[in-house]
Amino acid sequence: MPRRVLQGVVVSDKGEKTIVVLVERRVMHPLYKKFIKRSKRCAADESNAVKAGQIVRIQECRPLSKRKCWEVLVEGASDAGRATAQEG
Repeated sequence: MPRRVLQGVVVSDKGEKTIVVLVERRVMHPLYKKFIKRSKRCAADESNAVKAGQIVRIQECRPLSKRKCWEVLVEGASDAGRATAQEG
């Protein structure tokens, strides 16, 4: 079964090896047919490579602790490294 991949904004990087990512989605209200924003905070595993405010992609993984079952995909980090290498 494929693993879920979500995109969100890092809202906290205070933990030593954990970040908190806010994932927003838009759903249609069943009666009023208007789109509503629904959000969820996910704890993800990371080794201090991302900072608060960055947009990251997280992927589902095995349970790492009581609340943590997501890991940060490293694609975004490699793209940022390529951009700085081209500038210099």
